Amino acid sequence: MEFESSLSLYTDAYFMREAFKEAQKAYDADEVPVGAVVVCNNQIIARAHNLTERLKDVTAHAEMQAITAAANYLGGKYLNECTLFITLEPCIMCAGAIHWAQFKKIVFAAADPKRGYLRLNQNVLHPKTIVETGIMALECGNIITDFFKEKR
Repeated sequence: MEFESSLSLYTDAYFMREAFKEAQKAYDADEVPVGAVVVCNNQIIARAHNLTERLKDVTAHAEMQAITAAANYLGGKYLNECTLFITLEPCIMCAGAIHWAQFKKIVFAAADPKRGYLRLNQNVLHPKTIVETGIMALECGNIITDFFKEKR
């Protein structure tokens, strides 16, 4: 059986699983378990997870690390041909960075009603950025819940 060459083996679910692997690395390192990957032309060009404890830097969120790595990989600050996959809804700081990077699309798994950017009730992302949510929301939400249960 022949398949069209335009069909991709890579789906949003595949890339979110890769972001989840990064969240697991953060969990294992006793960091808040958030992971991110940046995809361009169906290829992962950056992987990251939270490093705030290790680096003692409140800005070392997974998204910020991924944005920096992707920009370095591409040699430019605009990521308007890229998609960012994140296991948790970005905070306001990260949403600002996502705006400035001008991502084509972001996909996040679990909502963050306490610290997520959507609680502002206004779009802080670039007007051309497409947002999709909910892929692996349960798994990505559970790893965060489990992490904080262990801390208490």
